[in-house]
Amino acid sequence: MANIATTKLSSKGQVVIPENIRKKLKLKTGSQFVVVGGKDVVILKSISPPSIDEFDELILKARKAAKQAGLKKTDIKNAIAKVRDKK
Repeated sequence: MANIATTKLSSKGQVVIPENIRKKLKLKTGSQFVVVGGKDVVILKSISPPSIDEFDELILKARKAAKQAGLKKTDIKNAIAKVRDKK
């Protein structure tokens, strides 16, 4: 199965990812992508939400980093309030 294929842009701005590429990458309906464009290059990077275990690990790391930085819950509440006031 080749990693190269061609496709076209529809009048609605949609691009079909060829079947052989979808199968190889195990892409399903609803798969999400980050789209990066520059000059004559468009890159689609598939993304997926972290699993619950990965999310828990990320939260623990974030809490540890916040604690090491000396942040408190009130600092977060104040930052949110400050940003909301600027809207």
